[in-house]
Amino acid sequence: MGVINSAKLNALRAGFTSLYDAALGQAAVDYSKVAMVVNSTSREQHYGWLGQFPRLREWIGDRVINKLKEHSFTIQNRKFESTIGVARDDVEDDNLGVYSPLFQQLGDDAARHPDELVFALLKSGFTTPCYDGQYFFDTDHPVLDENGNTVSASNTGGGSGAAWFLLDTNKPIKALIFQKRRDYAFTAKDNPDDSNVFMKDEFLYGVDARVNAGFGLWQLAYGSKQTLDATSYAAARTSIMSRKGDHGKPLALKPNLLVVGPSNEKAALELIKAERNSAGASNIYQGTAEVLVVPYLD
Repeated sequence: MGVINSAKLNALRAGFTSLYDAALGQAAVDYSKVAMVVNSTSREQHYGWLGQFPRLREWIGDRVINKLKEHSFTIQNRKFESTIGVARDDVEDDNLGVYSPLFQQLGDDAARHPDELVFALLKSGFTTPCYDGQYFFDTDHPVLDENGNTVSASNTGGGSGAAWFLLDTNKPIKALIFQKRRDYAFTAKDNPDDSNVFMKDEFLYGVDARVNAGFGLWQLAYGSKQTLDATSYAAARTSIMSRKGDHGKPLALKPNLLVVGPSNEKAALELIKAERNSAGASNIYQGTAEVLVVPYLD
């Protein structure tokens, strides 16, 4: 007690790191259910391939080469950090128990940060453009019909209530993207000669990352602000399952995840879990999707 040396600082760092790592590993997160994880290799990542659904065809004559569409869609990486200052006096006096919850919370925050980014983006999909220049949830996404003419396709039910979303998450490509340039890392600035110790008499510990979230394929998602009931849910299922790619090719999508905020939890569970509907008849939509309740959506 009282003496600050390298052994004490090493033990302190190891203890804080252990608390952070434990909380990081225990947090239940959901972003990977709706977003594909892409490891970025530069300041921003270009997604020129978005919008293309290559399909197998009978091989007659030469191969038909599927070339990337020229969609100028990029996701720029953003930097995030959170830092905790530990007073030198507390280290000298071994008064460190008060910091344990802070480092546990730091690990929990780092684990949940991708959820925060991904689901905030999903919520903003009614007013934020995706790769084709339209809002992610819109009524006039451009696609080519059987004759090669551009027509409009919709993936939204409109409305003005609490938003809910139906997705097909069975494909390798997903409706959302979580992009990582530098993963969340715990670092320490606790050398007695560091400027923060000299100027402010405190040791610094924190986490930082370079990440971002972006939209993937609008075809895999349906967003609505209508009342969540059997009628609106049926419309969402029909919309997704009847979608076609360019030149009228069915995409063979099967929605499997219903994403709602807390205000729609009861309606979602009644719709998906109940054996009978409000009229007492068999609930034909029982088990047709998994329900995911996300606090960031309300």
